[in-house]
Amino acid sequence: MSDLENFTPKLTADGSFTFVSQEFGESFHSHSGATQESFCKFVEPTQLATAAQKPILRLLDVCYGLGYNTAAALQTIWAVNPSCCVEVIGLELNPAVPQAAIAHQLFDNWNCNYIDIEILKKLAFEHQVQTPCLKAKLLIGDARTTIALVRQSGFWANAIFLDPFSPPQCPQLWTVEFIKQLSLCLHPDGLLATYSCAPAVRTALLAAGLVIGSTPPVGRRSPGTVATHSKNAESKDDSPLTTLSEVEKEHLLTRAAIPYRDPQLSDPTEVIVRRRQQEQQTSCLEPASHWRKRWLLGTQGRDFMGTSL
Repeated sequence: MSDLENFTPKLTADGSFTFVSQEFGESFHSHSGATQESFCKFVEPTQLATAAQKPILRLLDVCYGLGYNTAAALQTIWAVNPSCCVEVIGLELNPAVPQAAIAHQLFDNWNCNYIDIEILKKLAFEHQVQTPCLKAKLLIGDARTTIALVRQSGFWANAIFLDPFSPPQCPQLWTVEFIKQLSLCLHPDGLLATYSCAPAVRTALLAAGLVIGSTPPVGRRSPGTVATHSKNAESKDDSPLTTLSEVEKEHLLTRAAIPYRDPQLSDPTEVIVRRRQQEQQTSCLEPASHWRKRWLLGTQGRDFMGTSL
């Protein structure tokens, strides 16, 4: 069986399709809508419709996957400003994923009025594409390694999409150290968006020197997270961040907020998970169960805030 045959399209509630990863045992997108997630969890929080007024926009798509987030970004940008020059770097471990999306014709129902599907096809199979308004490349491999290439190139992203599988399944891309590397690739005025609101993720973003806010829930109770450099948040009258609620702020004071760590950006999953568990066991912070009880969240606290404690 070829790698492409490992991916079977799965219908989501908005009529678009996604895949389920056999390696991680998780869907690539929310069951409520794959394309909806790309636009609402990533494109809108990074304010690309507004940023499209600029002559050049740079996008870093971490865990490119099927290519939906990049496609949604290009669609949004060029709908506002068809002459905007966009530079995209995508980081992806498995090249078969975007290739399978093309092979299964998953973009056929996208209503892509502003992008040529041939662009996405070329990026998936040749890993680079250049047109008068687009310069894009896909870096294949462990993102902890390829992010160094991004930094060395001097690439400063106006928007970063952080879209790995969940922290318990893919902790290596949610660590303090990896997110710090992302922050160093984020333009001073740039925005980073992720679907996750897990306190360990938010703590890592804060430890990387970023300030954070919530994004509206999409298809589930839990919000996402948007982050930017502190000077960017302070300098704008219309801040790009929505202040965290009291329940969210208190969650960051529990053991669930202890972040994942990967000092050399090379440890296997089980080592990263065990390191965090050991830190939690010796922590004097309040257990998240107490936080849930205080806020009357019950067992739904796990779903609401994406926590594992």
